[in-house]
Amino acid sequence: MERKPAWLRVRLSDTIKYNSVNEIIKSHKLTTVCEEANCPNRVDCYSKRTATFMILGNQCTRNCRFCNIRQGILEEPDLLEPTRVALAVKDLGLVHAVITSVTRDDLPDQGASLFVSTINAIKKVSNKTIVEVLIPDMQYDSKAIDLVIEAEPAVINHNVETVPRLYKTVRPEADYKRSLKVLSYIKKKNSNILTKSGLMLGLGETIDEVKAVISDLKKAGVDCLTIGQYLQPSQDHIKMTEYITPQVFELLATYAKSIGIIGVASAPLVRSSYYAKDLYEQMLSSAGRDKEWVEKERNLGC
Repeated sequence: MERKPAWLRVRLSDTIKYNSVNEIIKSHKLTTVCEEANCPNRVDCYSKRTATFMILGNQCTRNCRFCNIRQGILEEPDLLEPTRVALAVKDLGLVHAVITSVTRDDLPDQGASLFVSTINAIKKVSNKTIVEVLIPDMQYDSKAIDLVIEAEPAVINHNVETVPRLYKTVRPEADYKRSLKVLSYIKKKNSNILTKSGLMLGLGETIDEVKAVISDLKKAGVDCLTIGQYLQPSQDHIKMTEYITPQVFELLATYAKSIGIIGVASAPLVRSSYYAKDLYEQMLSSAGRDKEWVEKERNLGC
């Protein structure tokens, strides 16, 4: 494999803070997508006392070829997990918490009720914390999606991941149009919830294809977009075709902003929840919502 370019080399951060966060996560018997997905930013994020919690186990019902999360024996949802996540959020003093999950097509409600329990548990023990959720497509089950919307997280993220031409090889059990419908549905049901999606580059897509996806996301009402470089987790995963330069990421960020997407993070090391708090505040500022508005929402229990 081609040697990593300089812009993808991660600097070591504060390992003492990293270890502190890691211990808190372990003490509450939690899983983070940071570790499961082998994220290159986990040392940096942990050293800033932040993490993305992954609920509903660590085994997935799908087999996306880019993903480092395993398939295996599916466990019953742990009904105590939301409380443990909330306590970890409190112990870490998180201002902004991100909750994601594996895809659980086997569950009648797609796992939505555990998302709801987790959102509510965080609000109960740490009502100043902004809650962001990164959800699977939930097979476009409107009842399941409604449960998450009605819990009123500040941000709902659902990633399209790649361009439609590559879905059959990159994520064969997903559907591009279904993902767009999920995002559009959320915005139509509650326009106050900020919506977010993400793309990874380096799988053989063209610039024009990426721009077309960005346009589709804007039409679906998406407020925020993250774009990062795909890095092949192992030889068993789909092959990365090329390293994309920072200049291309900047070009795509400029395009996304020019068509009205209000929050954009586009760079090689960007991931769905990387600097999520900063991106959330960028969206608020662009949408004309200031800190006073946020405080009002919190006081209303949103």
